[in-house]
Amino acid sequence: MAVRRLAPKELQPASFTFTAENLAWAKAQIEKYPPGRQQSAVIPILWRVQEQHDGWVSEVAIRAVADLLGMPYIRVLEIATFYTMFQLQPVGKKAHVQVCGTTPCMLRGSKDLIEVCKHRIHHDPFHLSEDGNFSWEEVECLGACVNAPMAMIWKDTYEDLTPELLNKVLDGFASGHPPKPGPQIARQYAAPVTGPTTLNSAAKADANGKSAPAAPALTDAEPKKASESANVQERPAPKPPMGDATATKPPKGAS
Repeated sequence: MAVRRLAPKELQPASFTFTAENLAWAKAQIEKYPPGRQQSAVIPILWRVQEQHDGWVSEVAIRAVADLLGMPYIRVLEIATFYTMFQLQPVGKKAHVQVCGTTPCMLRGSKDLIEVCKHRIHHDPFHLSEDGNFSWEEVECLGACVNAPMAMIWKDTYEDLTPELLNKVLDGFASGHPPKPGPQIARQYAAPVTGPTTLNSAAKADANGKSAPAAPALTDAEPKKASESANVQERPAPKPPMGDATATKPPKGAS
């Protein structure tokens, strides 16, 4: 993994202050942990800070989190620089696009999605577009392999992408009307593209044309019928006792 450093001094803001809402939220997270373990809230609080601070974490924000939790600055810095979920430099104001480049997405065309980002946003990752509204990077697996290729923007994933569909997604963010997250094709969540392949028993349609569930084979009041296989004894039959070997081969020393 590449070394992750804070943004240069000229990009760092002079101060950071929690909003009243976020400060109350952070204190509520701290209270979830037992005495002496309040520092465990550092990751969710850092994430909230990133959301407040235009999608990235500054040095003064890291210090503010450390002061809130009573932690040494270096410990919060270690966490922020270790986890790639935290952006350490300014990102696009409207969208920071994380394109998955791991094997399943790569085999399904993620390189074409990266080309869209290069042409539409900036040739190099972690650089802002000319209007400052977009940025992008290539990341490792984001956990939506079955719907590859995909990209994550902020906290949501956009799946089953093609270059045309990614452009459409970016158009939505540019206009302030992001599309619905998830598959961008006619797929239900992670179901097969061709539709359900199991539990496809025929169902009758009601008067409104809606499919009604098939009636159960047995009602709760009816006893279950034991099948033939249920009556078959599966354990092996016991072997008959062996004959007395001492009659033909008496032990040594026997009279």
